[in-house]
Amino acid sequence: MLASSSGPDAASRAALRLLMRRLPGVSVMDGAASVEPFAASDPPALRAASVIEGTELRAVRVPDFSPEAKSGFGAFLDGTQKVQIIAHHGGMPIVIGTVSAAVRIRVDRRLTTWAQEPPRVERKIYLPLRYLPALAELGADGIQARWPIVDTSTADKSGEYPSQHPAVLLERATRAVDQEREQLEDWMAEAWCAKGATPIFMDGGISRSASVASSSLAVGVIKSHRTLYVEGDALGIVLGLRKGERSSVFRVSPRSRSSVMSWYLRLRGVAGRDPLWGLVRVEVAERERLSDRANEISRWIMAETTPLSLPDGRWDKLAYGVRDCEEFLRAIS
Repeated sequence: MLASSSGPDAASRAALRLLMRRLPGVSVMDGAASVEPFAASDPPALRAASVIEGTELRAVRVPDFSPEAKSGFGAFLDGTQKVQIIAHHGGMPIVIGTVSAAVRIRVDRRLTTWAQEPPRVERKIYLPLRYLPALAELGADGIQARWPIVDTSTADKSGEYPSQHPAVLLERATRAVDQEREQLEDWMAEAWCAKGATPIFMDGGISRSASVASSSLAVGVIKSHRTLYVEGDALGIVLGLRKGERSSVFRVSPRSRSSVMSWYLRLRGVAGRDPLWGLVRVEVAERERLSDRANEISRWIMAETTPLSLPDGRWDKLAYGVRDCEEFLRAIS
């Protein structure tokens, strides 16, 4: 997701020409301004989780790991999103949202695109239709036929409509694009779990999809820690993990999502760094012999720390295979 401004691409220019014919008075941006994702609305939090490996959370040294260890991952999955403001009408933003997702498989130590389910790129226009009567009068069908439209002015669960404040409508559009990306990633993950033959390294959690959350092939690796699933003394144990150590396995059961097994894993030495440096949280389907499973997958994830994902600033947690997905998707979208 880019933060800089750049000229509109060919797809955006085509959408803009279509809108200008249908929506008199539209104010075109000099450049398609890309938007940073909005910060999560939920504040940082500590949340208790049930330890299912032993009776209390502790630090566990991952056994039998060496720099020459081999990874069992045969594929990597990631998605990207881009939000661009291409115009305004009455001060309200008109947004092009682009989402993409791909599975990259490893063959003879090289990464290539999974042929059974090619990468997907989807673009939509995000408009506050309630506040654009001119578009309603002229008809949005002509645009809808060529560009899917997402209405950013629909009522919420309480029946209230959003304010016409440009920032409110832009936030609505940005969150809608984020949801589209998640749905696309889930679709690709479900396809791999149904057709794939080897474990897949997924950037993010696996609990949104029931079929993915129950698959032995899916491994989610989470780099951000807005919610930490520890309280009390357990917090110090997790933040004090050393390179090559993991926490005990615990159960994560989010509301409206599937329950999964999870643990924290330190990928890199933390001396002189932020306590979250090199720390990831792993999610897998619930299985027996959970200690052996957690150790095995931890060894695989640690093996993916080389080669380094430089020059990406997230290199302390970002696997090279995931970075490859991002670079590939940036090139095609």
